[in-house]
Amino acid sequence: PIYPGYEPVITLAGAKAVYMDTTDNGFVLSPEKLAATLEAEGSAVKAVILNYPSNPTGVTYNRQEVQALAEVLRNYPVFVISDEVYSELSYEEEHVSIAEFLPEQTILLNGLSKSHAMTGWRIGFIFAPAILTAEIIKVHQYLVTAASTISQKAAVEALVQGIEDGAKMGEEYRVRRDFVYDKLKKLGFEVAKPSGAFYLFAKIPAGQIQDSMAFCVDLAEKNQLALIPGIAFGQAGEGYVRISYAASREALAEAMKRLEAYLKNN
Repeated sequence: PIYPGYEPVITLAGAKAVYMDTTDNGFVLSPEKLAATLEAEGSAVKAVILNYPSNPTGVTYNRQEVQALAEVLRNYPVFVISDEVYSELSYEEEHVSIAEFLPEQTILLNGLSKSHAMTGWRIGFIFAPAILTAEIIKVHQYLVTAASTISQKAAVEALVQGIEDGAKMGEEYRVRRDFVYDKLKKLGFEVAKPSGAFYLFAKIPAGQIQDSMAFCVDLAEKNQLALIPGIAFGQAGEGYVRISYAASREALAEAMKRLEAYLKNN
């Protein structure tokens, strides 16, 4: 399952998306699967998109796992577009960027939307080799021009006075994650415990509506609880729902009550 914003951009660029299904491995991309896909697709592959911690699963990679993926990728003439916007929200271990191992191949994406709850300010970063950055600027300046002055000033404040804010948020998210994860497990959901971001990607229990869109619509109509259907994140997400715990503890407690009531009556 993938963040749905990638596919339309790939299509607009005249390219074709190639998928690697990780549902049988706890949503973790193994070096073996990556190597097999790159071999099968051959020289047509231009880039590999990584997103970790992941939206929608919350799964991330430790240093050894990142290094293992890098060892595969360095053998191929491809770029790595690494979306690490949730990097500050890693709970178990310090986040490690693949750019550390593949600086000449990596296009690193990040921003303040998640680390400092600045989604509406539209501040993002790209880190890449200078030769690539020069070309990216040519496109960017005619599509966007620049972030507004007030957003840039706010970003400086976030990165100077508020540089530790992400860590504080992470500790609160850890508490919320554990609460929702435990509740979902008790309700019969199969869930990969996330180690980053603020999402849980849960498999709809047997005996319930298995079409994720139909399940979410039925839940919203009967118990006024909105979840995101897994199909929104690609075909591999069918049969799952995404739950965000970027909400207050009170709201999450009420959400779990409504979800439990729905399951009992269906």
